[in-house]
Amino acid sequence: MENNFFDQEINELTFRDFLKNIENCKVGFYSVGLYPASLAYNCAMHSKKQNILLAPRPGRELLGAFSKDLLSSMNPIIINRIMRMATPVPKKDKNYNDLSDLIMKCDIVFLAANSNHIQNDISLAIKLKKKLHRENIVLACLVGSFCIDDKDKNPFVLCERYPNLAFFTGFHRHGALRNSKDSFSANFCHPDSLTSLIGTKILNELSPKIQVSAGVHNVECQYIKAIKNVSSIFAGFVNSYHSDKPGMLPTVNSVLLSQCFDQAASVASVIRKENKVINKYVTLNDLGYGAEMIKAQEIKKNEIVEIRDHTFSQLNAVTADVLGSMSLPTEGKPTRNFQAGQVLSEMLLRLKRCPNDISEYIHWCDNSSLRQGDLEGLKSLKFWPYIYKKYSIRNNNSSMINLIYLCFYASNSEKKDIYEVLINEEEIINYCQESVKPNINFEVNNKLLGIDIFSDQDILFNRLFSKKLNKYKSESKILKEFVNGQDKYLKVMKLINKYFTN
Repeated sequence: MENNFFDQEINELTFRDFLKNIENCKVGFYSVGLYPASLAYNCAMHSKKQNILLAPRPGRELLGAFSKDLLSSMNPIIINRIMRMATPVPKKDKNYNDLSDLIMKCDIVFLAANSNHIQNDISLAIKLKKKLHRENIVLACLVGSFCIDDKDKNPFVLCERYPNLAFFTGFHRHGALRNSKDSFSANFCHPDSLTSLIGTKILNELSPKIQVSAGVHNVECQYIKAIKNVSSIFAGFVNSYHSDKPGMLPTVNSVLLSQCFDQAASVASVIRKENKVINKYVTLNDLGYGAEMIKAQEIKKNEIVEIRDHTFSQLNAVTADVLGSMSLPTEGKPTRNFQAGQVLSEMLLRLKRCPNDISEYIHWCDNSSLRQGDLEGLKSLKFWPYIYKKYSIRNNNSSMINLIYLCFYASNSEKKDIYEVLINEEEIINYCQESVKPNINFEVNNKLLGIDIFSDQDILFNRLFSKKLNKYKSESKILKEFVNGQDKYLKVMKLINKYFTN
């Protein structure tokens, strides 16, 4: 899919004409759910420009994502402006714009559906671009979960399948977007740095309260968006269940944040070998990146090899998205995935156990008015084992996701130890500290084998200096330690290493 404002060979006259009129460029949103409708409200509230067009999905009302009570509290003048954004000009025999109207009239079109519809929407948009001879408009998406292949039923990152698809991401609470005093920051990511720069300029004309920065890492950002929704469930649980222990919350949230980024960096090392970043005209420094490249390396067989690419981590709006999704707001409700974590806390408090299965948990969420279709984190979690293997993600970079996954999918006997780790402050802090260490860490290795290396100076000396361990002595200590019992967090780490073997 070609997806740029200009052809590969940029004509100077065309380029200059485009830039002259950039303030009049139009942005379209197709499939107007809660997020794009809230964005439109913000723009209608702060700007008098007519630079947004809306097109709801066929058969749906433009503002159907808002409840009747919420609609009644909104400013009718702003509502009328939003309605005009969706009205065909000239007036046709239809109430609203459709996708073909957006393709014809806009310079950027956001396909704003969730993972249920986005693949069909992209296929349709590509066909319309060709049919209407509008190849030089840029398609972008907002979807924040993994999509499913219709043939093999495996999950995938949408922007990896469509490498030139732009991705828009930033932290938002829908109520905040309707708050006249609040501001919203986001990243517009496209692998071609020039397209990203120009697209960002266009988006920054929408509202003075929406600040957009340019980025090129569309795949990495979409991965983070998908996996941070799972992390938000964990954060919602911890912030609710352990609300009386504020000292531990920063530790858990810090691990959740760092592991989201470490996983995305592992993904980047895999996908950027094939899907290169294009900075022919504009460098990453020109876009605002502090460094052109941030690589993580390690020594393997006396050679330095790349294990992760952290260049994308300089996108501040992406970091804010993860942090905001894992935090309680000062006003209004937290994100829906965070609320799902609060439901999990209530379950553990009442039932004194982990959920029997994911279906039981979904039933509790339904009873709390959290529909499964709205919980992108649960969709992502379901496919976690496949994602884990596809990108060779390590356990020390995914221990929190592994833990919350097994809270639903382990056997009932195994969940007893998981439950104890989740509810016990000391256990969960120890788990946070130990599970993030690399598997080669000798202290963790020996703890997981049931050996306390500091209790036997011979073992410690041999491990550090002679690299030899008495096999019989080790095995006898393992048996003794196993008989005497272990901390629950160590048992859970063993369990995770059984299920997840990268």
